[in-house]
Amino acid sequence: MINIMYLVLTAMLALNVSAEIFNAFKIVDKGLIKSNTALEQSNAAIIPAIIDGAKKKESLATYAERIDPARQLSTQMNADIQKIMDDMVEATKGWVMDEETGAQTDDLMGKKNMDITTRYLVEEGNGAKLKQALLDYKNEILLLVDSTDRATFEQNIAVNIDDKTWQDKGKASWSHMNFDHMPLQATLPIFRKFQNDVKSTESSFLNYLAGKVGTTTDVVLDKFTVVSAPEKSYVIKGEKFKTDVFLSAFAGADSKTGISISVDGRSLPVNSEGIATFEQTASSVGIKKFDAVASIKNPVTDEVQTFRKTFEYEVGERSVSVSAAKMNVFYIGVDNPVEVSAAGVASGQIKVSAGGAGGAKIKKNGDGTYTVNVSSPTKKGEFAKINVTAPGLNASKDFRVKRIPDPIAKLSKQAGGSMGAGEFKAQQGVFADLQNFDFDARCTIKGYRVVRVAKRQDPEFAVNPGTKYSGQTASIIAKAKPGDTYYFENVKCTCPGDPAPRELNTMVFNIK
Repeated sequence: MINIMYLVLTAMLALNVSAEIFNAFKIVDKGLIKSNTALEQSNAAIIPAIIDGAKKKESLATYAERIDPARQLSTQMNADIQKIMDDMVEATKGWVMDEETGAQTDDLMGKKNMDITTRYLVEEGNGAKLKQALLDYKNEILLLVDSTDRATFEQNIAVNIDDKTWQDKGKASWSHMNFDHMPLQATLPIFRKFQNDVKSTESSFLNYLAGKVGTTTDVVLDKFTVVSAPEKSYVIKGEKFKTDVFLSAFAGADSKTGISISVDGRSLPVNSEGIATFEQTASSVGIKKFDAVASIKNPVTDEVQTFRKTFEYEVGERSVSVSAAKMNVFYIGVDNPVEVSAAGVASGQIKVSAGGAGGAKIKKNGDGTYTVNVSSPTKKGEFAKINVTAPGLNASKDFRVKRIPDPIAKLSKQAGGSMGAGEFKAQQGVFADLQNFDFDARCTIKGYRVVRVAKRQDPEFAVNPGTKYSGQTASIIAKAKPGDTYYFENVKCTCPGDPAPRELNTMVFNIK
């Protein structure tokens, strides 16, 4: 049985994900691409042996006939997965090109883009289509297996959809759990892993056919590569780096192959699957390298071949991101949403508190975000602070505190200028318009003075309490005719959090 282990990177993603994290995603992606290539070579190498074995008896011909249908299913499935990746990369301006050579680099133009993954995979349903395609592929492969062997074979099949986890976590769907608000760069290893599962499933099926025609112990694969499959390629200082090292084309104990593995000159115990596990503590930050050596004995010729390869992983330190969801300032009188995340730290280990100036108070919401409320503006050099603590981490971020910006006093949609007499008289009063303010807040007009200046007449005055016209104000407004000028002065309003009314703009309307 061909063994391929895939890489999984775990990191808490923030709005500003560090360059080290994205570099780790690229390392993961490259490792999976190499593993997929090695597995494809191994799958191709076993096919001639199945065909030869099927020639022994007429009744075995059916197993050779199943090779092409299985390969076609795998090729199409992997092509569909590749198209998803290509579509999203193309939609985010593709790959970064080297300015000097013009060659394509391994950096994505839209590597931090979370909109494309959420829209394309979750909202437009392509993630759900992928899930169904993987299930269909699995079922079609199972139909190629003899009915008496199907249940046993299914237990070892690599393609598998985990519905329990997203349901237990209360997510909306499998797609939502895997792709919602994931940076594009972070999803590529996920899709490579799906491709790896498809190739591994094809490998299991080819080995099943080989066993049926009696060639399992006769086949000796002649192309090998050493593979390192770490639990994480990005580890935090103080954590242990742990990886499985094995020969990618090794078929397990039944191959009658003797194998030995060492890392940096140290021999490692090899289990019956041909896998050795290497681990060491990450004592300092930076990129670390290790040399792996695997020796294999050909069971037919007794020839010993040795393969060497250098691998690397990156050690980082815990970092934190605190971001106001709407802008980098807290406003008095409204709920200020805040998102907190820390790379390499489980959300349950993060403790968040508020302090500093501005009277900041913070509470955690059910969706894992936070809400901050403040009570007084900060002066120059003063800040409200959001403090984040976790194992190995103690950080804070400063925010300014301001009162809600002044709204604009308006009649209809205007803050002054010309207005027809009919439209002017149809208005019910003055209102306060909070322009370009992203928060849910409403300011209330407390009062104003209206002055009517008509040709060849003395000015008329009225003081109006509140927003709507009343009493003498309504009477003055009803007199409006072309040529009149109206002044709205001393307009006062209060906004959420205001200790006293604030004065707004004066409005001048010329009646036409």
